[in-house]
Amino acid sequence: MAQVTIRKLVKNYGQTEVIHGVDVDIDDGQFVVLVGPSGCGKSTLLRMIAGLEEVTGGTIQIGDKVVNNLPPSERDIAMVFQNYALYPHKTVASNMAFSLRMRRMDKEEIRTRVHRAAEILGLIPYLDRFPRALSGGQRQRVAMGRAIVRDPQVFLFDEPLSNLDAKLRVQMRAEIRELHQRLSTTTVYVTHDQIEAMTMADKIVVMQDGRVEQVGSPLELYDRPVNTFVASFIGSPSMNFFDGIAHVGDRTEIQIGETRFAAPDTVVGLRDGQKVIYGVRPEHLELSETGLPVTVAVVEPTGSETHVISRFGDQDVVAVFRERHAFQPQKSIHLSPVQNAVHLFDAETCMRLDQQGDET
Repeated sequence: MAQVTIRKLVKNYGQTEVIHGVDVDIDDGQFVVLVGPSGCGKSTLLRMIAGLEEVTGGTIQIGDKVVNNLPPSERDIAMVFQNYALYPHKTVASNMAFSLRMRRMDKEEIRTRVHRAAEILGLIPYLDRFPRALSGGQRQRVAMGRAIVRDPQVFLFDEPLSNLDAKLRVQMRAEIRELHQRLSTTTVYVTHDQIEAMTMADKIVVMQDGRVEQVGSPLELYDRPVNTFVASFIGSPSMNFFDGIAHVGDRTEIQIGETRFAAPDTVVGLRDGQKVIYGVRPEHLELSETGLPVTVAVVEPTGSETHVISRFGDQDVVAVFRERHAFQPQKSIHLSPVQNAVHLFDAETCMRLDQQGDET
């Protein structure tokens, strides 16, 4: 196991810079998820750690060794790809053992490592099968087993669950997390799915356009997003945003349309008349007698919750209720936020406004 330290990392393709001076610290044994929309640079960053992409500038250090110029085989990493990358003509056991045979490892040691990994992953009954006889989840386990047998310092996962159906994704992400808890190997995991990031990570690195927007634990990012991008990307359903104006006096309020709400007790430094973006998560909206007037558009009962999509002017507002209500489409209701669960952002910079107790 080892820590991974990334400093001022830059990647150019010709004249186009796609990674812009990224800094990331990954502690020994930590499970870190790189997350962001398609094209944000997360897979490029992972491939640079793996040695599959050249570094234009900056450094990547694994343990006490700068690996910029080392080939993948000398970095002591193991990578699990999105498409499994299994040899179709080799059995499960042969696929898992291949890299060890290439290293000319002792046959008995190979057999021991393959059996241990197969036992961890529940693959013992499938060791003599070929990939074509396996399900998608079983193939992904084989790909993970091939990584485990190498006993690397760092595991790298590149969107490994994106080819699986929804139910299997849930099962596999629990298995990967359990595997990490068992092996405690430093892990870097790439996904565009923020639910995967929230449920699996010790630390999340949110990326956009080749830059790091915020780094923190899942709940830090959820509770204290540094800007509207992170606030909108982390959380499902996404945070609601409203254009607001601050009214500062004996009681600081935020005006949205014709409605005013008390500002969070924790907010400091607001100026009278300041334009703000008022953010509130769907689960922090409540039914009220006054509040924000909206028109119900769609009701989505999920069993444990009811999702209500309503309209405020020309914008959609999503609310999530644990209780069951008889909402009717095209009917008007009023919604009010839980006051101290509100997030305020500057309208010009989209950055979080200072709130006491927040790490901003």
